[in-house]
Amino acid sequence: MNVVVTTGPSHEPVDEVRRLTNFSTGELGVLLANQLAKSGCHVSCLRGVSATYLGQVENCVELPFTTNDDLFAQLTRLSREQRIDAVFHVAALCDFKVKTVENAEGAKLASAKIDSRTDSLTIHLEPARKLIGDLRDLFPQATLVGWKHELVGSRSDALAKAWRQLCENRTDACVLNGRAWGEGFALCTPPDQIHELRDKAEVAQFLPGWLKAYRAGR
Repeated sequence: MNVVVTTGPSHEPVDEVRRLTNFSTGELGVLLANQLAKSGCHVSCLRGVSATYLGQVENCVELPFTTNDDLFAQLTRLSREQRIDAVFHVAALCDFKVKTVENAEGAKLASAKIDSRTDSLTIHLEPARKLIGDLRDLFPQATLVGWKHELVGSRSDALAKAWRQLCENRTDACVLNGRAWGEGFALCTPPDQIHELRDKAEVAQFLPGWLKAYRAGR
């Protein structure tokens, strides 16, 4: 099987030396890519250049990405070059990107490096591209697995958002975690199946077998 794993954070530039990003390390995606490769899959691992996890991908094609748009362009290229059987969209992408930067007087700043002696800045953000909504059109025959990290609300609130992600984006499964869910992870598959997993290592070990069984039963 040809499998794509996205992992790590994207970033969005403020200027040519500063950026917006998040706390994703990229560890889980690397662990998963390696386990998929061990199971016999041909894996393309698209890894954010800002990922801090030092572990290496093994027997995978590693492709670095920067912004949400850069990742979308690389996924589009892969969709045209080969038949992709599964996509695990583990990457934690930016929800917003910089629209404009203004100084205290309201003048827009667009220099390569905004002067650090500027008294104050106002950064206007706009929504960044949400790639999970593009995956079904890019990979119509693939098994698609999204991720949902929720911090606020109850366990049932977190599950409701996982089910909504599945429905809205036509994915096959969602891996849920975060403070709202509690310890560990949950693999959510329609119509209402929940498989609980203890930690990142168990997620990475479980999903290759799940993928083969799921595709065999389609």
